[in-house]
Amino acid sequence: MGTDSLNKLRSEALNLSASDRAELANAPVKSLDEPVDADAADAWQREILQRLSEIDAGTAKLIDTDEFRRRMKERLGSR
Repeated sequence: MGTDSLNKLRSEALNLSASDRAELANAPVKSLDEPVDADAADAWQREILQRLSEIDAGTAKLIDTDEFRRRMKERLGSR
């Protein structure tokens, strides 16, 4: 899309209401999403249910927020 067309589109979009801008912005972003992998979705659902069962049974090893943040900083800092 040429610069003039893009500038015109941007100008018109910015004149929309906030809810219309949000709806307009969602469509292109959503179009970038890959198709859902049904097998992966099912696997994640099973994993979530397993983890919840472990928490309910008291067998899960839980950590507090501070420990979680420390571990994440450590992991992200090593990249």
